[in-house]
Amino acid sequence: MKVIVAAAGTAGHINPGLAIANKIKQEEKDSKIIFIGTTRGLENDLVTRAGYELKTIEAYGLSKKLTIDNIKKMWKTLKGYGQAKKIVQEFKPDIVIGTGGYICGATISAAHSLKIPTMLHESNSFPGRAVKFLAKKTNTILVSFQDAIPRIKNAKNIVYTGTPVKIKKREYSKEEKAKIVEQIGLKDEKKPIVLVSGGSQGAKKINEAIVEIVKTKANQNYQMIWATGPKQFDKIKEELEDSGINCGHIDGIKMMPYIYNMEELMNVADVSIGRAGAMTVTEIANLGKPSILVPLPNVSHNHQLYNAKVLEKVEATKIILNEELTGENLNQAIEEIVLDEAKIKKMGQNALKVSVHNVEDKIYQEIKKLVVRK
Repeated sequence: MKVIVAAAGTAGHINPGLAIANKIKQEEKDSKIIFIGTTRGLENDLVTRAGYELKTIEAYGLSKKLTIDNIKKMWKTLKGYGQAKKIVQEFKPDIVIGTGGYICGATISAAHSLKIPTMLHESNSFPGRAVKFLAKKTNTILVSFQDAIPRIKNAKNIVYTGTPVKIKKREYSKEEKAKIVEQIGLKDEKKPIVLVSGGSQGAKKINEAIVEIVKTKANQNYQMIWATGPKQFDKIKEELEDSGINCGHIDGIKMMPYIYNMEELMNVADVSIGRAGAMTVTEIANLGKPSILVPLPNVSHNHQLYNAKVLEKVEATKIILNEELTGENLNQAIEEIVLDEAKIKKMGQNALKVSVHNVEDKIYQEIKKLVVRK
């Protein structure tokens, strides 16, 4: 099978594309797969690191505002369509797959014009502009959440598959869990563990709330693993140390720039706190974890709020809006969960209700359907 994957910008777009490519390679080892991206996004690191060839085109997200900058971007994006068409013509793929973002516009449109089967994967509950724009042109649209289906109009075929993620549910013995907790630097095995992560770059507003909790020593009923994000770590450390707090020895809190063993820590944690990106929500659901989500504001169509509502609908999460978040109300939300063992269990069970199994298998079967039709 010859496949082109269009994925650019953020890890939320690129990682599903890589997971799909890896599944195809697993099933059909002689497959030839290339990626189309831009010169600006994370694809330049993630795609090449995964061992796939990356071809780049010009593509930009377009705004409705008529400015000189937007006119320039529109012109470059039109040029990108020609670049994408040339790549598709030369590679002659059996299928072209887009995993969201502005790169899909040019690539899927080019494939459609050449009568090559196309597929889009939408990770968010509220579909982006690219998916809505391309709905008529695309043979099959895969969605991560059922809530997305009625929000995509004029689509030929929509299939609920879920999103492929690396983090899986693990069952650790009491001894294994104790060892992981000890290695991370926490001492009290009896206290519930709260995992805080604002994504790879950290979340400023969440960090500010945790700083309040640290300064007031509010975490008496729970312990915390706190990833600040690499860019924010030094500034937060300086602020806390100016207040007389030794960041290497905060009582009941392990503070770090970044978490490398996220699968282990998400599995041993009792509650997860973070933003509401599609990957995060999917991982929380798959692991069956109670959560407190603070959706990132000012993103397209406020899609993180819609992602969080998928878990809120089944009473698996507490949503706190970014502008309303404080150390006081975050601590209150944490305690409402961790002080009630029955609630921890119930919220976890509810989260599993929106979990999707065998995601890669389902996606691969949909790919085969389109390639067979050719």
